Amino acid sequence: MTDAFDELRELGAAAPPAPAAMDTYLAKVHERAYTVVDRDVEEMKEAGISEDEIFEHTVAAAMAEGLRRLERAEAVIR
Repeated sequence: MTDAFDELRELGAAAPPAPAAMDTYLAKVHERAYTVVDRDVEEMKEAGISEDEIFEHTVAAAMAEGLRRLERAEAVIR
C-alpha cells in the first residue's frame, strides 16, 4: 500500500502552484474542510479562477492533508 501513497505524494509534488488568490481557501481546506461553502468557490470564480483549477487545487490540498494526517497516525502507532 505504501507504493500507492508514494505515487500520490509524487503527483501532489508535481502539481503547479496555486494562484495566490486561493491561499485563504486552500488553508481552509487543509485546516477545516468541513467549513467550505459554495460562497468560497464563488469568490474564487469571481476572481477569475476556473472551476477546473479550483477543483484540481482542492483535490491536491485535500490529498496532501490526508497524507499528512496518515503519516502522523502511523508515527503514533509505531
